[in-house]
Amino acid sequence: MDFLINAEKREKKGTSSSRNIRRDGFVPGIIYGAGKEEQTISLRKHEVAKNLEQDAFYSQVLDISVDGKKEQVILRDIQRHPAKREILHMDFQRVKADQKINVTIPLNFINEDVAPGVKVDGGIISHLMTEIEIICLPADIPENIPVDLIDLPIDQPIHLSELKLPDGVEITSLQSDEDNDPAVVVIHKAKAVVEEEPVDAPEASEVASDQKNDENKDADKASDEKEAKDKE
Repeated sequence: MDFLINAEKREKKGTSSSRNIRRDGFVPGIIYGAGKEEQTISLRKHEVAKNLEQDAFYSQVLDISVDGKKEQVILRDIQRHPAKREILHMDFQRVKADQKINVTIPLNFINEDVAPGVKVDGGIISHLMTEIEIICLPADIPENIPVDLIDLPIDQPIHLSELKLPDGVEITSLQSDEDNDPAVVVIHKAKAVVEEEPVDAPEASEVASDQKNDENKDADKASDEKEAKDKE
């Protein structure tokens, strides 16, 4: 999927300037990297919101046009308001066609409903990861990494090293440490729910009998106390 972002150069920096830009319906941002100077920019808020609805926007190479001049970038960071659904700032990194980059890619779990651990044994799927960091050339960045559960039995996880990657794509953590091979997904047995048997309420006759016994005990106690006092 191709993305084209329209942006304008922004000369003024600082909190006050950014606040004014957001008030006018724009989102402040910055472009950096590839041995060039940083460029502060402003982007149309409605265009940003529309692009962010697409999962690929977060990991794919994007075309950004700054005052009519195009550059290729990837989205590196989004700052959001802690309480409102408002984008406060966006960071973009320039990319070079011949230079590998690190990007975070979502995992796409498929055939979950027909996995033997689910269909046969009634297990519950546990997603231990939902995204991974990869390294590759910009042109080789996939939209996602598939994780196929078609043959997955119960209690047998799929590890990072078992994922099928497109040509030219490597998992960053496995590059630096081959022994670091964590599980991505596993199917566990469903926990049995033990229902406690309800405790029957005492019959009305039993309650009345208990009350009668208590009354008799109180009467006997009072009689014994009176008898002891008369003897004195």
